[in-house]
Amino acid sequence: MEAQTTAAGDRELLEAIARGDRGAFQRLYARHGVRIFRFTMRLVQNKATAEELVNEVFMEIWQHAGRYEGRSTPTTWMMSIAHNKAVSGLRKRREATGVDETAMAEVADLDDNPEVASQKQDKGRVMRACIARLSPDHREILDLVYYQELSVGEAAEVLGIPENTVKTRMFSPHKKLAALLLERDINIGWP
Repeated sequence: MEAQTTAAGDRELLEAIARGDRGAFQRLYARHGVRIFRFTMRLVQNKATAEELVNEVFMEIWQHAGRYEGRSTPTTWMMSIAHNKAVSGLRKRREATGVDETAMAEVADLDDNPEVASQKQDKGRVMRACIARLSPDHREILDLVYYQELSVGEAAEVLGIPENTVKTRMFSPHKKLAALLLERDINIGWP
């Protein structure tokens, strides 16, 4: 029910943004800015580039909120914009950089107490290192489905690929990721 409430609230915000409501824009940014930063960071693996992309994504939202047709959830629509901007940016830049682990760790969930935040950072560091060893296509699918909690259909829409391709790309990294995590004594119950 919460996801439906959030989606409905986001739709209302997009409608208000389309009418030029800056307060609605700020609320939408507050709700989704960190999420979009984390998503773009995982794709481009460079903090400065990810920050630029977040700005570009929200500029696109500000300028084109009226184009949102409601065929997908607002989150799916925004993630599609982020994905397209990231892919386009990577094509333009062609830069090869390593994962900026410290930048990812700096983005904390405001609802966590210090102990939970520390535990998440430790596990997150290991998970990021293991995920970084997967192919870019596999990382992107895992990010959308598990981190962003999009359905297979929504992930397919964001990426512009068939649902079966998403399912196929989800299968093989599970086994590899499970093996990589077991190397670090983390058993998450995957085969």
